Amino acid sequence: MKGLLAFFVCLLSLAPAQAATDSGPTVLTNIPEGQEANPEQPEIRIFKYTNKSGVRSYSDRAPMGIKYEIMKFDCFACNPKSTVDWNNIPLQLSAFSSAIDSSAKKYRVDPALVRAVIHAESAFRPGAKSNKGALGLMQLMPGTARDMGVVNVMSPEDNIQGGVKYLAWLLEQNSGNTMLATAAYNAGPNAVRRYNGMPPFEETRTYVKRVKILYDRYKKELNKTFSGRYVSQADT
Repeated sequence: MKGLLAFFVCLLSLAPAQAATDSGPTVLTNIPEGQEANPEQPEIRIFKYTNKSGVRSYSDRAPMGIKYEIMKFDCFACNPKSTVDWNNIPLQLSAFSSAIDSSAKKYRVDPALVRAVIHAESAFRPGAKSNKGALGLMQLMPGTARDMGVVNVMSPEDNIQGGVKYLAWLLEQNSGNTMLATAAYNAGPNAVRRYNGMPPFEETRTYVKRVKILYDRYKKELNKTFSGRYVSQADT
């Protein structure tokens, strides 16, 4: 639970002055095959306060001797009430570049999309763990990791390769439709098949919208192309 709550901290505290309040992020997104996202996730509490230096901070524990507000949510990446400005949140343009670029090229997935998913899933924190069992940068479930041939799910390189391979498979299953593929990454491929398109879950729709915002921003900033043709419809 602490890791899940701290993921919220990471995304809202990317500025150096706030980094000390973050202890390890996670997000409930990657759903095992055969399951769907559950709109009734356990309630999460985050304590919002201004520290003695005047810096706004967030924690999974109530601060001592400081006035604070309690913020409640289910899943940060899918929380419609989140006040995070995804259009301006700092991007991670160089983190894990070698692993991301090589896996993106190998599986023909736009590296900007890979970065967007990693950002939404774990805020680029390799030690991310969710209470549902999702692990690492791309929040892979153990079963998914095995299916993708991941040897060490907590290794950034292995996790990224497995996550990109899985994302490529979802893109192929959805005819290259990026929004449906990311919906499947969040809610599970069965949910997309069952509803013959975007699942009706507010969490999933919010997640997809925010991944798209990040994807567009990363694509604009990176301005990179690889030889070959991406599986994702990056330019349509």
